[in-house]
Amino acid sequence: MRLFDLQRISVRLTPRLLAATAGVAVLALGATFALVSRAPKAPPPLDPAAVSALQNAAFTQAEAQPGFGRPETVPVKLQRGETLEGAVRRAGVGPAEAQLVVAMLGKTMDTVHVKAGLMIQAAIAQPRATPASAGPGEARLIGLSLRTGPASAITISRSFDGALRLRELDEKLRDETAVADGSIQGSLYESAEHIGATPQITAEVVKLFAHKLDFQRDIQPGDAFRLVFDRKVTEAGRTVEAGALQYAELHGVKFYRFARGSDVEYFDEFGKNIKGFLLRTPVDGAHITSLFGMRKHPILGYTRAHQGIDFGAGTGTPILAAGDGVVAQAGPWGGYGNWLRIRHNAGWDTGYGHISRFAKGIHPGVHVHQGEVVAYVGSTGLATGPHLHYEIWQNGQRVNPIGAKVPQGTVLAGVELSRFKDQKAHIDGLLGRRG
Repeated sequence: MRLFDLQRISVRLTPRLLAATAGVAVLALGATFALVSRAPKAPPPLDPAAVSALQNAAFTQAEAQPGFGRPETVPVKLQRGETLEGAVRRAGVGPAEAQLVVAMLGKTMDTVHVKAGLMIQAAIAQPRATPASAGPGEARLIGLSLRTGPASAITISRSFDGALRLRELDEKLRDETAVADGSIQGSLYESAEHIGATPQITAEVVKLFAHKLDFQRDIQPGDAFRLVFDRKVTEAGRTVEAGALQYAELHGVKFYRFARGSDVEYFDEFGKNIKGFLLRTPVDGAHITSLFGMRKHPILGYTRAHQGIDFGAGTGTPILAAGDGVVAQAGPWGGYGNWLRIRHNAGWDTGYGHISRFAKGIHPGVHVHQGEVVAYVGSTGLATGPHLHYEIWQNGQRVNPIGAKVPQGTVLAGVELSRFKDQKAHIDGLLGRRG
């Protein structure tokens, strides 16, 4: 079996592999991205994942070795505490051949300090039974591939003479800006990840929208949103790393990234800082289950004042600090169960009740930043189920979190406003091309 040449792969594929190529191309059509780039429009080469898929197809379609049946693909995930040689053997390769394979891989990668979870695709051929066979013989490795990086992979394949050949597959990366459109399906966090945003980008999106939108009342399933972010892509257009979030839009709220010296902040289309003093919703994907005011307590059974609002969410859902401040309390507090209180500037405090556990490093006296994960939803104290009880205090008195008149952000002016408008015009141009 011949090895693949990435530069000439299109002219060396058999009809079977051309069909496999088409299948890989169809699978790549899931994301809704507009790519802003000056790259030529020629058909992109296959990325390492596609080449690996094709090579695995070639392994399984290869001519059978004398005395062996047609090979079958065997996926193996490296387990915790397992050696690479052990994983290869678990695929069905004999001890001597597994040792040889690892020695070959050692020429291009560290085969000792390998992280658990590494996926290996092996093509294994089983020996044919013959009348003279004393018993089942040893399986033979026909091919093996594994990814060593976001744009690199290693393959080992057996040629027609029976020898194993090692091949490194690398793909060049380029920087570009992506405009991605999506709609709310589930939480905002899940929806942003669905259109290709990395967890870092998604966390930034959730944190910023929490300043202006109530995730329970303002956002509905099917609402459209748009993101613009930098990313590194392979020659085939596969995202391997996302950079800065440049723009986001949801439910009529827009914000643009703007650097003020060493600080990066986000502003609306008029140059007003999107960042308010306190987040409107300190937990993503939650729904309001109880409002501020008098109510019949679900456990105690009598009517009394409910001095906050409750957000229903699953146990373990991250709770975000509503604003910059210092932790004043972090521990059990009567019916509130595990309780967290953060002291902000100008006489404002926020409180979080029924917590399952606190985030690492959270204790009285520690400084926290707005949007930082400080705890996780639970049902400690007097609670009928997992939820967050959220309170806002102004000068020692509880106030209704919905409609509380908290301080607003700053507005750009002068030279900074002029620079912001220039950057905004650039982003608007990208959005206009998308249509």
